[in-house]
Amino acid sequence: MKSSLQEKIELEHDAARIFMRLYEQRSGQPMRHIWHNEPSKPDVSCYLNGDRMDLEIAHIYGSETEAMLILGREANIRTLEALHRLTEVPLGERLLAALNAVLASKAGKHYDSERVWLVIRNANPLWSAEELRACRERITLPGQHPFEQIWVIGDMAGESGILQLYPADSPSKHPSAPRQ
Repeated sequence: MKSSLQEKIELEHDAARIFMRLYEQRSGQPMRHIWHNEPSKPDVSCYLNGDRMDLEIAHIYGSETEAMLILGREANIRTLEALHRLTEVPLGERLLAALNAVLASKAGKHYDSERVWLVIRNANPLWSAEELRACRERITLPGQHPFEQIWVIGDMAGESGILQLYPADSPSKHPSAPRQ
C-alpha cells in the first residue's frame, strides 16, 4: 500500500506531466524535466524554454466521497472540511465554489521561488471543460497572489485540454492554437 505522501507526489507529478504536454502542444514552447520540491517550494519544478520555473499543483473534487474514491484512500481533515463545505453549495455552483476555494487557499501562500504557476486539475468526472469555460468570468481571483500564471486542466487525463485563468487568456496570445 502506498503512503499518502507518495500518492500525493504521484498525483502532482501526473498533473504536472499532463499540463506540460498540453502547454507545449498549445504554445509550441518546450517544457521539460520535472522534479519534486521540498515544502517551502512549489510542488514541482521544470524548465520552460530552458528557464527554470515552478508549478504548484492543486486538484478540485465534487464531494468527500468522490475525493476518497478518486484518491483511493481517506483524505486529510483539512481536505474533508473543505469538501464538506462544498456539499452545502447547490450542485450548479459547486464547480465555481471549488475553484474559488482553491484559489483563495493558494493565494495566501508564499513560495521560495522567483517564478510560480498554479495548475489546478479537475478531478470530478461530472464537471466538463465547457462548464469550466462557462464559469470563468465568475471566478473570484484574489487581488494578491504569488502566481505568474494560473491554469486549469479540464479533466484527470487532460483530454479536454487546458484553460488559462490568469492572466486572462485571449486568442491573440496563441493565434495558431485553438482557444481552450
